[in-house]
Amino acid sequence: MSAMLKEQLVKVFSLMKPGMLFQYEAELDAFLEFLIWRFSIWVDKPTPGISLMNLRYRDERALEARGKVRTGLEGPGLTVAQKLWYCVATVGGQYIWARLQSFSAFRRWGDSEQRSLARGAWILIQRIEGLYKAASFCNLLLFLYTGRYRTLIERALRARLVYGSPIMNRAVSFEYMNRQLVWNEFSEMLLLLLPLLNSSSVKNFLRLFSKDKSSSSTEDDSACPICQASPTVPFFALPCQHRYCYYCLRTRCAAVPSFRCSRCNEPVVAMQRQANNPNQKQ
Repeated sequence: MSAMLKEQLVKVFSLMKPGMLFQYEAELDAFLEFLIWRFSIWVDKPTPGISLMNLRYRDERALEARGKVRTGLEGPGLTVAQKLWYCVATVGGQYIWARLQSFSAFRRWGDSEQRSLARGAWILIQRIEGLYKAASFCNLLLFLYTGRYRTLIERALRARLVYGSPIMNRAVSFEYMNRQLVWNEFSEMLLLLLPLLNSSSVKNFLRLFSKDKSSSSTEDDSACPICQASPTVPFFALPCQHRYCYYCLRTRCAAVPSFRCSRCNEPVVAMQRQANNPNQKQ
């Protein structure tokens, strides 16, 4: 959820100074996580992802004190202390750890050979991270075996995910998915076909079926038919002898080996410069 909100927020600042949000990335992540916690767990509501799965948090300590239950849906929600500790662990803990890692990498504690204190702090950070990953892996194995406590934070707080209601409505609309699939296929088709189209060839082909023949007679023969400007380095297209800019004609001939003249649709086989040496050909 926070990744989706972050993506939209980054798009808002996409036209601002590049890298402006990068230096505050840890604060931005913490702020988004706090907003999700404030409007979901703090008010006894599940997060959007948990709500889609028909789940909610339950205090396992109160359930164990009560004894056996008839179904797996009974039990109170989280207490205020559990909610606050959840915020401290998920929001504050992740923020402090991200800032500590970035600060140690910026100060190059791992490369410090003369300062033994910085080197020792770097080794301690690496060991703590390794222990946390190992504990998270063990917790994952226990979760797959027992189905309780997805994360270490939930296990420490005894906050368990249970079903919110015995009946869940699974009516899903595929309208958005269908629109997305159609648009993806259409965009892929355009990306495939557009590079194969030549605008000048299409224009010349449509010109043959045009009823207005007077416009072709009134065209300025001194202007380049591609850029519609007076050629700075004029070249003739052979064998039709129509004038072009050198760069316009050269790029079109290089891009399309079977390039045809934009005025007469005649195949261009060579280029001749309009200069004192009329026999110079390219």
